[in-house]
Amino acid sequence: MTATTGPGPHPSRRLFLGMAATVPLALSGTLALGTRPAYAADAAYVMGYFTESAALLDANYGLHLAVSTDGLRWMPLNQNNPVVTPTAGAGGLRDPFIMRKQDGTFVVLATDLKGFDWGYNSQYIHVWDSADLRTLTGYRRIKLHDMVTHSWAPESFWDAGRGAYGIIYSSVNASGHGVIMVNYTTDFQTVSSPQVFFDPGYDIIDGTLAVGVNGVNYLYHKRDETLVGARSTTLNPGSFTPFSTAAAHGATEAPTLVKSLTSGSWYLWGDTYSPNGVFYAWQSNDLAAGTWTPLDQRLYTQPLNSKHCTIATITTSEYDNLVAKWGSPAWNRLKSYNYPDRYVRHANSVARIDVYPFDPYTESQWKLVPGLADSAGVSFQSVNFPTRYLRHYNYDLRLEENDGTATFAADATFHRTAGLADSAWSSFRSHNFPTRYIRHTGFVLRIDPISTTTDKADATFHVGY
Repeated sequence: MTATTGPGPHPSRRLFLGMAATVPLALSGTLALGTRPAYAADAAYVMGYFTESAALLDANYGLHLAVSTDGLRWMPLNQNNPVVTPTAGAGGLRDPFIMRKQDGTFVVLATDLKGFDWGYNSQYIHVWDSADLRTLTGYRRIKLHDMVTHSWAPESFWDAGRGAYGIIYSSVNASGHGVIMVNYTTDFQTVSSPQVFFDPGYDIIDGTLAVGVNGVNYLYHKRDETLVGARSTTLNPGSFTPFSTAAAHGATEAPTLVKSLTSGSWYLWGDTYSPNGVFYAWQSNDLAAGTWTPLDQRLYTQPLNSKHCTIATITTSEYDNLVAKWGSPAWNRLKSYNYPDRYVRHANSVARIDVYPFDPYTESQWKLVPGLADSAGVSFQSVNFPTRYLRHYNYDLRLEENDGTATFAADATFHRTAGLADSAWSSFRSHNFPTRYIRHTGFVLRIDPISTTTDKADATFHVGY
């Protein structure tokens, strides 16, 4: 996470690390925590995030959760509302991090910051414990240092050699540039003195680790609005060396490394600047190579308005229990097949596809209800204007009030079929003009006969969240 003034912390934050008073950590040999449960049991993913929309109509600084079976397409839980919100410090969070501990339970960390008050300079981070992410308990803040500077984007890792967890976070060193710090803890209650974990000599921020990959540890971070990596055969502070090429899509921050549970692929997620945040993803089959290939946006969909995510693996049972506890969304969003950065929305009652993100974001939320003229079909009910539906008029799609007539019902009913350009996606055939399908032309939606390859792509959508 980054202040809007530049890629790193404010240059005026020049404080000496040697001045920090610390909380003692009692380490008595290795911990009797046992071995971390095998990843072989994990078959799904959970994401944590906060929300900001384009014009900040959805700016919520509580912990949000989403789940996925493939780690690419995400379903928000709790109607994309927070599952918990901090009650101390700034009263909000940014940059949440979820980790399964050695005993199989979870810990959640987050930056103590609400909104864009970059000068807040909290020395604390938010912490919760959880057995299953359905209930978050033991809320507290822990102090990482005594410097008049921040503790941003905390993450944690298990350091087997120390028998302790490391907590890394972004802060400022004695020379006034951004570095990644580390404290150690056995219980996420008390922490050791802070140390500089990685300082390449220039501003960096937002560290994320992949530990023990073929004997190597990888630390990705933000430098100059790009995501780059460093690596080390140990986890010792000061041991990491820069090595990778940069990944970026415009001004990019907040890297998250995720390994596929079904292949040898790794994914690197990044986030563009607040508040117009969009996630982008890159893929690599070899972390040691340090090169990344941009992932086709057709393959992934971020939770609505999500910012600076964390991704952890979970079991099928945990996935099912999370959905049962928090519920799946009562709405959907529709992504264009051939313009996957665009989503179906209504604007001034006209149905169209526009580049995400935009506000009001509720214009892109739809309830797919049984067809008004045929319950085997589907009608698109607006979330923010629930008495209005998409209907065609002179073949153009518009958002209009249901007048209760048979004509309106027929115009507002469509039949969902396998996608004309990709059978894993969806297309929608008009109920009363069955040779015509919903498609976009000039980014505006209408119903047309479909024949060409371009027509088929224009008429294909992904129904997600």
